[in-house]
Amino acid sequence: MQTLQIALVTCQSLGSYTNNADSEDERLFHFLQAKGLQISFQVWDDEAVNWAAFDAIIIKSPWDYFDKIAAFYTWLDKLEHLGCRVLNPVRTLRWNADKLYFKDLQQQGIQVVPTVWLEQGSTFNAEAAFDALQCDKIIVKPRVSGGAKNTLAIERADATAYTSRINELLQEEPFLAQPFLEEIKTQGEWSFLFFNGKYSHTVLKTAKPGDFRVQHFFGGTIHTPTPQQELLATAQQIINSVASDCLYARVDGVELNGELVLMELELIEPFLFLATNEHALENYYEALSAQLR
Repeated sequence: MQTLQIALVTCQSLGSYTNNADSEDERLFHFLQAKGLQISFQVWDDEAVNWAAFDAIIIKSPWDYFDKIAAFYTWLDKLEHLGCRVLNPVRTLRWNADKLYFKDLQQQGIQVVPTVWLEQGSTFNAEAAFDALQCDKIIVKPRVSGGAKNTLAIERADATAYTSRINELLQEEPFLAQPFLEEIKTQGEWSFLFFNGKYSHTVLKTAKPGDFRVQHFFGGTIHTPTPQQELLATAQQIINSVASDCLYARVDGVELNGELVLMELELIEPFLFLATNEHALENYYEALSAQLR
């Protein structure tokens, strides 16, 4: 395994993610290097990279992919055409890029946050969305998105003030609407980390007072409580259903009435919270070793 050439894929600029992302990427890079792996950082949309020269391509932090989604899909096609070994698999990356994957999960009996789909070019009907979701506050965001980009929290009483903005955005791409879950503010959002289908560790992300976004660059904080077994069992069920062959996977969800409701299944470029658990890096390495054998 020491002779394999491995690409650790990132992007040109991590922007507001930089401090946190660089430290995790560097930590992982040096850990794998110390294990004897021939590994190098490669930017996913760098035309000069010869992807066929690598024995494995690990998708780590291409965090601008949703801003360049057409180019990202083209790149995935290229990797597939070249016969590259990509971790996670190309078919999984394509499927996970668009939140329509929620529909597939629902068909498998997985409980996901209720969703109203807003098609590109359509007109936003606020009342219909609020009525369908049976709530007075909703979240509207792109179907292909990340980092809370173009994510709006809207109350029923203020909906008309947002309609023109949402209609403008709908000219560019499809969106979705979901109920605003107060539990994210009061309890936080769970993230369960899995490597090669096996559970590794858990974090609980909480938003800063007055905000709903749990991302660290919006002031969110990270905690490491022991999750209830029922929540972990549901996360494992999700992984077993659709991501058992993935090097890495993150199940994000919120607890509602003692059950885990899926907010997002992260199979492309999740932050892995490797610094929050003493076994996380070794768990990752063991999973990678198994994938490469």
